[in-house]
Amino acid sequence: MRRFGRTLATAALAVAVVAGTAGWAAGDGVQAAVTGPPPGASAWRADSASGRPLPDPATASAYEVARFLAGLDEAGRRGPVRRHPLVVGNLDGAPVALRYEANRLAVAASGRARFASLAAPGRQVLAFDPRGRGQVAEVFEDLERAAHVAVVVPGSDDDATSYGAGRAPHTGPAGMARSLHAAAGGETAVVAWTGYSTPVGVGLDAATGRLAEAGAVRLARFTAGLDAVGAPDPVPFGHSYGSVVCGLAARHTDAFGAGTVPASDVQGHTGYFVPGTRSLAAFAAFAKGEAQ
Repeated sequence: MRRFGRTLATAALAVAVVAGTAGWAAGDGVQAAVTGPPPGASAWRADSASGRPLPDPATASAYEVARFLAGLDEAGRRGPVRRHPLVVGNLDGAPVALRYEANRLAVAASGRARFASLAAPGRQVLAFDPRGRGQVAEVFEDLERAAHVAVVVPGSDDDATSYGAGRAPHTGPAGMARSLHAAAGGETAVVAWTGYSTPVGVGLDAATGRLAEAGAVRLARFTAGLDAVGAPDPVPFGHSYGSVVCGLAARHTDAFGAGTVPASDVQGHTGYFVPGTRSLAAFAAFAKGEAQ
């Protein structure tokens, strides 16, 4: 987990802004945090590959998963993808290409029209969980060949249901990730990570760390999964409530830091990733390891 802690110095807290500059608004009730492995984990545990029990997605580390799958031949790796796509698609430590394939199958199998766009050709979905409001992580650029990796962690009201909905440009997890990717260049892969249960509205959940605590565990495991498959050190960018998630995830390392971001030309709470802003230029430098 140390790699996450070392790179957290870049931007997680620098993007933190007190949510809701226009006063408190009631949320839609207390949200249930989605935790643990996805549905299908029991069937996965009862299965095997090449005569070997499959690693428990609830207890095996990302590094144990990576070692297990590396020891299988091609047929041994692809069989579980077909039989358990929802598990493989969220299995931190599994090869990136396997997770993309598994999530295409999982999205199609969900039968939910609201998620259909995630299965479109060219989408690189690294995680998909239909429970609750849904969670999703999408990659922009070739993650396996990238020299740098950034992870955008969004705040309230983001989930798999709203992920593909119409948004103002450069906002929302996908919009922020695309903007950062364009600013940082083709050697930087950017992950839009909506991998935790976010607050709805600006209410009790947004004012407490309960959902962020659960999200921090998932984020730390996700970044460990990137490390386990040989990806470059991930640089997390937490926006709004997402910055709380990033800060709490640092508990799972031996290191932490913070950097400052110029924001004098930012317009509003969602304007940090607008092209031409000093904040986006700083983020691109952070993502590429150029910031001091």
